[in-house]
Amino acid sequence: MTPDALLKRAADVLRIESDGILSIIGRLDDNFVRAVELMQTCRGKVVVTGLGKSGLICQKIAATLASTGTPSFFLHAGDAVHGDLGMVRADDVILAVSNSGETDEILKLLPHFKLHGIKLIVMTGNPDSTLAKAGAVVLNVRVQEEACPLGLAPTASSTAALAMGDALAVVLLEEKGFKENDFAARHPGGTLGRRLLLRVEDLMFRGEQLPLVRQETLVKDALFEITSKRLGVTGVVDAEGKLVGIITDGDLRRGLERQGQILDLKAKDLMTRNPKTIPADTMATEAMAVMERNSITSLFVLDHGKQPLGVVHLHDLVKAGI
Repeated sequence: MTPDALLKRAADVLRIESDGILSIIGRLDDNFVRAVELMQTCRGKVVVTGLGKSGLICQKIAATLASTGTPSFFLHAGDAVHGDLGMVRADDVILAVSNSGETDEILKLLPHFKLHGIKLIVMTGNPDSTLAKAGAVVLNVRVQEEACPLGLAPTASSTAALAMGDALAVVLLEEKGFKENDFAARHPGGTLGRRLLLRVEDLMFRGEQLPLVRQETLVKDALFEITSKRLGVTGVVDAEGKLVGIITDGDLRRGLERQGQILDLKAKDLMTRNPKTIPADTMATEAMAVMERNSITSLFVLDHGKQPLGVVHLHDLVKAGI
């Protein structure tokens, strides 16, 4: 194939697959509504089962459901008929995916589902199939053609099934009032999870790492505190231990430019008063936003009595993936 022919064929494939997805929109009806109701009210788990390429789609659907607030797992239909069916409970709901609706391994599971009164949702490209007739709900994902020129490899049909699974998951997410924090709780190891779960108190320097001096402390001693704690800043507290200001590397430079000799000044003479601060339970993303808005690299963390609990630095937020 020439480069132009290759690109044209690729575009044809994408067009066929997108047409397949668009075609199932017009078939959304009460069956979809009923499927959502069954999955939303399910007291157990949504068990997604299939075989072959459909089985791979099932894995994705189950994973998406589980991560968006609907407890779910994938059950390989071939393994189910050899003992794994024991994982299915009477209060579960089955979502069976088969383009033909005649997958033998899934059909062998039907007597078990019927015996235990387990609700069956069928996603198929053949609404007249044996599997469809057994379902309490049938989601018709039939496509006009496959992108495969032989009409053999599941392409448009598997894409349509995947899209229908996403539609179920997203509608369920909204019906359940699933929020960002709920999503983050299920993704603690990823960047998104860290962004939505980490709070300032999880990343701040505290205790002996916290740079603090008194108002009467000489600037030369404050400089030692800044240098030894390696954060480029020290907090300044009053006699009650409340934060009244900060001294940064920038304050030192500006002081030298204005006054020359500053080492024998007191911290209160050089400090920046009323610095930006933040509560410990604030999300780390908000701390990042405050720093960006104010062009600063650190924030002191205060309790409700304005006592410094810690300090959070921009570099540590970046390292944490915020």
